[in-house]
Amino acid sequence: MAPVGGWMCCSRKTKSVAPLETTKVIPVDNIPAGTYDYDLAVIGGGSGGLACAKEAVNLGAKVTVLDYVTPSPQGTKWGLGGTCVNVGCIPKKLMHQAALLGESIHEAVAYGWEVPSLDAIKINWPALTEAVQNHIKSVNWVTRVDLREKKIDYVNGLGEFKDAHTLIATLKNGSKKEITAKNIVIAVGGRPHYPDIPGAVEYCISSDDIFSLGHPPGKTLVVGAGYIGLECAGFLNSLGYPATVLVRSVPLRGFDQQMAQAVTSEMEQKGVVFHNKCVPLSVEKLETGQLKARWQNTETQERGEDVFDTVLMATGRYALTKTLNLEAAGVTCVSNSGKIIAETEQTNVSNIYAVGDVLEGKPELTPVAIHAGRLLARRMFAGATQPMDYDNVATTVFTPLEYGCVGLSEETALARHGADKVEVYHAFYKPTEFFIPQRNIRNCYLKAVALREAPQRILGLHFVGPVAGEVIQGFAAAVKCGITMEQLMNTVGIHPTVAEEFTRLNITKRSGKDPNPASCCS
Repeated sequence: MAPVGGWMCCSRKTKSVAPLETTKVIPVDNIPAGTYDYDLAVIGGGSGGLACAKEAVNLGAKVTVLDYVTPSPQGTKWGLGGTCVNVGCIPKKLMHQAALLGESIHEAVAYGWEVPSLDAIKINWPALTEAVQNHIKSVNWVTRVDLREKKIDYVNGLGEFKDAHTLIATLKNGSKKEITAKNIVIAVGGRPHYPDIPGAVEYCISSDDIFSLGHPPGKTLVVGAGYIGLECAGFLNSLGYPATVLVRSVPLRGFDQQMAQAVTSEMEQKGVVFHNKCVPLSVEKLETGQLKARWQNTETQERGEDVFDTVLMATGRYALTKTLNLEAAGVTCVSNSGKIIAETEQTNVSNIYAVGDVLEGKPELTPVAIHAGRLLARRMFAGATQPMDYDNVATTVFTPLEYGCVGLSEETALARHGADKVEVYHAFYKPTEFFIPQRNIRNCYLKAVALREAPQRILGLHFVGPVAGEVIQGFAAAVKCGITMEQLMNTVGIHPTVAEEFTRLNITKRSGKDPNPASCCS
């Protein structure tokens, strides 16, 4: 999973980027395929790499996958499957679900359920992490079995280039294994970034560690307000562990900022504390074992500090390209961030490709990597020509009140097309299931960003509310097909669902009319 900073996962931000310059491709020697050990070698056993490897095998290629997980600074390591399976979207969604279930227990009382001693309801952190890790281990095992059944050679080693066709894998015992392949795909993804401040690496955890943390996190400081930071702060707070967030610039940078404010407003109302325009200065371990964190407001220069049980760094991710020895292979299309610039997944060396989070300017999302990997394999081994389309990719932020979106943010649409050519339809709404427990509906909001000229092609859809991921997935296909506001308004909704609210949009921001709902069924 994974993003923002972000994890390579199902909920990574989609951001609009300017087209990159076309990379000059250097052809390599045209040696017959049988000369090499493999038709394809994939470096990285995450979602994108595995999808590419499996598709290649289906098309008759001989394939190997190299994968090795370097332990986090806190010593956390995991099995085959990449970030999404092990420390990204899968464990994140499970913990998000645990948080929602806890809230539902309290809401159940309003619906007539007799729940003895609500005050005694609390999460058993060891039981939760054990259940999550057991599921992850089962997925690791299934992944290994799948590779074996497909006759994909798995090498548990850290890969690096010797030349454009040769990889050297460093195994667990320190021994080296040399592998040659006609084609090589880089799918190494990324890992969490730690800020260069005293105590960060020594005492802090990241999303690599939180899902298997051996003790309850207690009062937690989350440094960073991308979707990883907000998702972690959200489920921790809902599980009963007070959360504080340091926001360096804006929350959910790259997302629609009106929707981002709705997300953080809901979190604040649930008890999450936000310190805006603040950067961390240091983390100090006290004799009690707790951590004293210090930070500074970048606008007022005021300093703050507090004591926490856990400090979680969510300040972005870096691509794992430095250990690949790309220079030996002649790969030079690397950005300042360490990511690979490859518009069609092909690097400047003709037989070397890249997919997933390691690519510059592409959505950091598991389904994106999977689809791109499969299409790449078909182009390499089946003569296909279809490229990956990175536009209009849907995503969801799994905060307590979820945020799902597809297409352009309002800010991007206005910048790209101009205010006179954009129409924004919006509405607040009342989820039926919120009525009886009298849940807060203040932040349940959605909008459609469209071209103003008829038939008003929709540029982006944004939804904050329950099950946002399920809602936006279906509409993503419609946006991909070029849906217009006229078509959306003529779609009959399913009543009473929250997804129905998109079909009821009829008020524009330009009109100045009240976007609050007047009634339920008319």
